[in-house]
Amino acid sequence: MAKVSIGLRGWRFEESEVFTEDGEFKPLDEIPEEPRERLVRLTYLVEQPCDACYLVHGDEEIERCAQAAIVYGEPGDELLLCTAHEADFLYWYREVGGKAHRGEPTFRDRFHEWFADGGRAPEGYEGLDHVATAPENLPSPPNAQEVHRRLNEDFEGRKIDLRERREDGDGDDLDLDDVDLGADYPSR
Repeated sequence: MAKVSIGLRGWRFEESEVFTEDGEFKPLDEIPEEPRERLVRLTYLVEQPCDACYLVHGDEEIERCAQAAIVYGEPGDELLLCTAHEADFLYWYREVGGKAHRGEPTFRDRFHEWFADGGRAPEGYEGLDHVATAPENLPSPPNAQEVHRRLNEDFEGRKIDLRERREDGDGDDLDLDDVDLGADYPSR
């Protein structure tokens, strides 16, 4: 079997890891951890705007942002791009030192900084040639609600009240009074 992109170009999956012999998605618990993490993350990413468009237009003009078509980076620190901005990313990655940030938690941030400072690919800079072979033969990925339902259906965890004092296993009490549970944290 071959490697395929699902939903967005960029992340590639080994067909045998995510599809059954009948061409349907395997149950999530049968997919290896790394491709499963990416597949689950894709259910959120496929409807997000291009990061570069968002840097140009912001929240005020988000309707002008193109929908992402390409994903680069690692889950949780991925970079989303439309086809018009892929060449800018590739130029940054190949020619301006972006490759040095590969796999780092700051990967997306470094591209954002370069792009926000006016970084662009020179006119005529070539992107990648993508070959779409029978995309109509790929099954539709499960929607986000279905994925979350399937992930939680057999969960037998326990509820933890973070406001209670707990011991950390070494006999030391954890001081949760110092934890700011109301802090705003980045959502991406």
